Amino acid sequence: MLSVVVVSVLLVMRFAGTWLVRNDGPRKADVMVMLMGSIPDRVLETSDLYRAGYAKKIILVEENMGSYRKLEERGAEILSNTTQCFNALIRLGVKSTDITILPGDAESTLAEAMIVRNFLKGQPEADRLILVTSPGHTRRSWIIFSQAFRKSGMKTRIITVPSKYNAFSGHGWWKHKETIQTVLQEYIKLFSFFVFERSRLDAA
Repeated sequence: MLSVVVVSVLLVMRFAGTWLVRNDGPRKADVMVMLMGSIPDRVLETSDLYRAGYAKKIILVEENMGSYRKLEERGAEILSNTTQCFNALIRLGVKSTDITILPGDAESTLAEAMIVRNFLKGQPEADRLILVTSPGHTRRSWIIFSQAFRKSGMKTRIITVPSKYNAFSGHGWWKHKETIQTVLQEYIKLFSFFVFERSRLDAA
């Protein structure tokens, strides 16, 4: 019995990292959403998909940056993460008119999902959505976006694409401090979503 438990635990540990990585594509869609967070790898992947013709429109959600507004009030202006992404995409060949920045000061993936969902409610033709993010974030973001759209009765298909410019694969995640942090953080955030945050979708 003990050996079965040990083997089961080892198997769960082995695949805990790779399960976090979900790759549905790329496939053509009506719109592409680049989630905020790690900027370089997500911007590069988004620009590649755009230039390859997988989606003609890109959505960014304004990211909450804590005391950023306080800095502005005191005359210390800095570029927000969202503005940096916008500028980088343009430099990589994306037309500015093809990028929509949605306001909202999003503090989480759940907030981004709700903001994007509400924006697309009046656009039934946008029924396929590419979600670009870092590999370790793909499973959780797919779960959150899928449930957010389904709760609103929207049949939007979520196509998750991990950035190839991020080295995380989930294999041997326990060997390095950075990958251990990624895996543990993702499972903690998944637990938080299912236990504490999911109910917000019903109230929205």
